[in-house]
Amino acid sequence: MQPEIKNIGRKKLLGICLEMSLADNRTGELWRSFMPRLSEIETRVGTELYSLQVYDEDYFQQFSPKNEFEKWALAEVKNFSVIPDEMEPFELPGGLYAVFQHKGMDTEIFQYIFSVWLPGSEFQLDDRPHFEVLGEKYRQGSPDSEEEIWIPVSKKD
Repeated sequence: MQPEIKNIGRKKLLGICLEMSLADNRTGELWRSFMPRLSEIETRVGTELYSLQVYDEDYFQQFSPKNEFEKWALAEVKNFSVIPDEMEPFELPGGLYAVFQHKGMDTEIFQYIFSVWLPGSEFQLDDRPHFEVLGEKYRQGSPDSEEEIWIPVSKKD
């Protein structure tokens, strides 16, 4: 499975954030709090949703399922002129990403990306947010679900 390498510009996103770890995964709680409020986002662009993770710089070097990170449920917006209560703006920096098309519910794709594809590629992990784009083919909990996995990369030194 080979990704498409894309260079994107900055994106303005708006949503809700929770601290969590893989051992204490609160993703369901995050999305249950965000989805009923999606219609409150007046300046929304498109229909895609973003599941985004912000990791500390040494998260992958000192990996443990108990390491905490920020996880966001987001929608893209034109601007931050209207921010609903208890939502926060997030500006995604632009840059180079390896984009993997993923179908189904198998999470082993991340094992492949970080232990097979990345070490064998001309890229290294970059210290920017990781995210998944949940488009019209995304179906939570379905084996037919499709999403894009965006991994921040830079050329190896």
